[in-house]
Amino acid sequence: MAGRNTKRVKAAEIELKEKLVTLNRVAKVTKGGRTFSFAAIVVVGDGEGTVGHGLGKARDVTEAIAKAVDDAKKSLIRVPIYKGTIPHEQKGKYGAGKVFLKPAADGTGVIAGGAMRAVLEIAGVQNVLAKSQGSSNPHNVVKATIDALTKLRGPLEIAKTRNISMKKLFEG
Repeated sequence: MAGRNTKRVKAAEIELKEKLVTLNRVAKVTKGGRTFSFAAIVVVGDGEGTVGHGLGKARDVTEAIAKAVDDAKKSLIRVPIYKGTIPHEQKGKYGAGKVFLKPAADGTGVIAGGAMRAVLEIAGVQNVLAKSQGSSNPHNVVKATIDALTKLRGPLEIAKTRNISMKKLFEG
């Protein structure tokens, strides 16, 4: 991630919603029997272009979710949303998880599976076509989706990079 334009956001500034992606029960076998603990993956966002993900582990479900939410608030990023969709096609990768995001026309909705859907909805994207092409492991899919969203560039950013006006950007 070094060298990439990461758009970090402070959690205290915004009202965040949270969504549980997966909850995994883990059993540890000891001489006294089985000890169960829980691992929770949560995404948080404001529904207007801010999103983050987190992992929490604890012996209790609610404690694991609370830890995951705290972790997610530390990794918030800003996503450019243009007319309810993403500005351009983008691929994301994390480990064996590969995702593909494509802008969609108004009224399409979020066409995405499981973990990707949670991330895109909480980010505030209303219309998008998405495909998970690699691993179906929720950890990797969430991180690959966040990677793809981090790589997105908004129209204003592109116009500034090219040193042209927004009007000229959309003409040609």
